[in-house]
Amino acid sequence: MNTKKFGYVRVSSKDQNEGRQIASMKEQGIEERDIFIDKQSGKDFERNDYQLMKRSLREGDILYIHSLDRFGRNKDEILNEWQEITKKIKADIVVLDMPLLDTTKYKDSMGSFISDLVLQILSWMAQEERERIRKRQREGIDVALKQGVQFGRPKAEPTDEFCRAYEKWKAGEITATAAIEEAGMKRTTFYKLAKEIEEQEKGA
Repeated sequence: MNTKKFGYVRVSSKDQNEGRQIASMKEQGIEERDIFIDKQSGKDFERNDYQLMKRSLREGDILYIHSLDRFGRNKDEILNEWQEITKKIKADIVVLDMPLLDTTKYKDSMGSFISDLVLQILSWMAQEERERIRKRQREGIDVALKQGVQFGRPKAEPTDEFCRAYEKWKAGEITATAAIEEAGMKRTTFYKLAKEIEEQEKGA
């Protein structure tokens, strides 16, 4: 059987450098054309290069990944993909920074048990870390909101120019187009502020 080596590299965004992962693949004797790279989140396995790599795998081939979190982030999906590659396709997986996760070495039942156990623990830890990050982000947003920090576009405030232009427009001295130009703002912003003033006047 002709064994072929493949490498899979993932970085979270286009700003991250995949060089370290690629270098570790080349050290294993993997040809650059057989290294597949995705630059996106690991929340699921719907990634172009990952799916392309998976379709290329044959029985007896070896897939190298740098670390488990480069493979994916969701515990159940990591386990499903691992089982599909090792049991259905019957290819091997080697996780370079975790020697116990090397299916080329552990072919007996005890080795498989150790590998599966480590995989369960690590994939759970990867998911827990993702949940912690999301929780910290949510807490940061909540604190910022309490402190009055606004997200998205800043709320438009009526300027002196707007007030003068609005009064002239309402008095019939100038057209709406002239008032918008005099206020120095977008049409939508002008009408939004005008509506807010009118609602305040109704409630007064």
